[in-house]
Amino acid sequence: MATLLHIDSALARENSVSRAVTASFREAWEAAHPDGTVIHRDLAAEPVPHIDADAYGAGFVPAEERTAEQQSAAALRDQLIRELEEADAILIGAPLYNYTIPSTLKAWLDHVILPGRTSGTENPSAAGTPVTVVSSRGGSYAEGTPQEGNDFAVPYLTHALGTVLGLKAEFIVPELTLARVVPAMSGLIDAADASAASAHETAATRGRELGGELAGATV
Repeated sequence: MATLLHIDSALARENSVSRAVTASFREAWEAAHPDGTVIHRDLAAEPVPHIDADAYGAGFVPAEERTAEQQSAAALRDQLIRELEEADAILIGAPLYNYTIPSTLKAWLDHVILPGRTSGTENPSAAGTPVTVVSSRGGSYAEGTPQEGNDFAVPYLTHALGTVLGLKAEFIVPELTLARVVPAMSGLIDAADASAASAHETAATRGRELGGELAGATV
């Protein structure tokens, strides 16, 4: 029985494109692998604390010498890391906020990136796990657009998830999500709808394929 670690970080609920697309992935994954387990972390509803001196310093102190604060911080960090390590597939909703990822998602990454365990070693503990990232954005940052080069989410996550953690990252990028909200973008509604439809289709296909592969592997 395989486990999907599903992480959402969008502030919005009903009108969130990243949440809608991750839902398409998850529904397809669950349909293909109904016996699988899903661990869902909603970082907007229940954010993990930003890493502090206790959480950071605990990694350099023997367990028996840690303060009570360090023990508590280390326990949370270990829980988050174990969820990452034990997942057979990972799904992350990462909307573009002010040109980069939400701070809550950055906080989660700060906890799970641990040198000597999940990073900074020849065999990172979660290496090879497939991760699908839905990086939605209100406009477009594609080549040739006025905002080209101002996307600091996909490049950062490519490095953090792929190079640092050793995960197999794939990105789904629905664009122009504000076309129906911003009057000046009204002429882009058709393009926005096409981008969303493509994102949902890609997410569902990816979820179905991964769910099927993992279901077959665990029979």
